[in-house]
Parts: sequence; structure tokens; C-alpha cells
Amino acid sequence: MNIRKTADILGALAQENRLRIFLLLAESGPDGLSAGIISASSDLPPSSVTFHLKELVRTGLVKSRQQGRFMIYSATGECIVPVLDFLQEKCG
Repeated sequence: MNIRKTADILGALAQENRLRIFLLLAESGPDGLSAGIISASSDLPPSSVTFHLKELVRTGLVKSRQQGRFMIYSATGECIVPVLDFLQEKCG
């Protein structure tokens, strides 16, 4: 983990709606949720959810998969632990 990647991930989570979406997906587990369910659960319009999901996928915080005609999104823990480890190493 480096400073640039850490800042990118923390920057994505620094936006309230993205953090809400990420936490919702983390709570949903590996099965994930469709953008429609995320929209209904977060009281955000579908276009906003799609915008925020794109950024979360770009940073590696969320992954997507096709399931029938829907895209299913799920949180990945793979990049959170290294960020926390990096911060603890530098601050600790």
C-alpha cells in the first residue's frame, strides 16, 4: 500500500453517500445488492447510486457481477485492511 492508493480509497469513502453505499454493501455480505435495491435502501436516485458505485468499483472497494439482467454489487474487504494497516504503521 502506498500513499497515493491510500488517499484514493480514503477519498472515495470521504463522500457521505459513497460511505453509506459501501457500508450498506458491507452489511449485505458477499451476495451483494442490485443498484435498484441500493437506491431504495439509501433514498438516493438511481443515477446518483450508479455514479457513486462507479467510483467505489474504480477504487476496488466494491466489485460487480452480472446476474441475469442485473448488476450485483458487493463490498470487498481486500483494500480496507491494507489501508488500516498502512495508517497504523505510519501513525503507530
